[in-house]
Amino acid sequence: MKNRIIVCGAAGRMGRRIVAMGAESGDFELAGAVESRGNPHIGADAGITAGIGENSVIISDGFSDSADVDVVIDFSLPQAAEATIDYCVENGCSLVMGTTGLGGGQLDKIKKAGEKIAVIYGTNMSVGMNVLFELVGRAADMLGDDYDVEIIEQHHRFKKDSPSGSAMTLAERICEQSGRKFPQSLVHGRSGKDALREKGTIGMHAVRAGDITGIHSVIFGTLGETVTLNHNANNRDNFVSGALRAAKWLAGKKAGSYSMADVLSLR
Repeated sequence: MKNRIIVCGAAGRMGRRIVAMGAESGDFELAGAVESRGNPHIGADAGITAGIGENSVIISDGFSDSADVDVVIDFSLPQAAEATIDYCVENGCSLVMGTTGLGGGQLDKIKKAGEKIAVIYGTNMSVGMNVLFELVGRAADMLGDDYDVEIIEQHHRFKKDSPSGSAMTLAERICEQSGRKFPQSLVHGRSGKDALREKGTIGMHAVRAGDITGIHSVIFGTLGETVTLNHNANNRDNFVSGALRAAKWLAGKKAGSYSMADVLSLR
């Protein structure tokens, strides 16, 4: 039996690939496609927009009244997140939220929604990246306080939020395992004539250039050696694959706040 999904941000780079790869997998039926008001693709066929041919699902600027939906997958914009959460809670369908740049109030709302529906929120749905989230914490714990930590994230010129949500998650996991305070330990770039690193801080550096899909590097350095953990996203399909894997796993689950670590049995 196919899981019925709604894709939010259906005309965006991620949304189009979710529509396409969801259809290719054979595990999903597209029940709706949503975009922000004023998007030029409103009224267009979602399948044609995604490059897979007509599928008779029209991209709209809002949710339909149908409650016959298993999972909503949202990779849109922060300003659309609350409407997505409200729809899922009101209709009792699960939510995979991959939108980054959310504010504290929005994150609280996602957490509260987990009391009524099954929710996965992740700053990065890539399987490999979620393994890295686990590895950096373990590395920080094993290497200890003598190793300085620097995080470098690289993305395309169109990315709005900085640092990336994934870089923040990396920093958070390192802080959890090394006793540093999050986010107080973070230093965002350095400049000036007196910019020596302070012990216990984590340097955060953002690169925006061309069409880089996503590169995250975590450097652990001490006098005499350097350990670097790195993840390169060669295209967006790895994020989409992880999101669809999460949606399939989440469908039918009882209410709760889950993570990609649960999906991948990493904890």
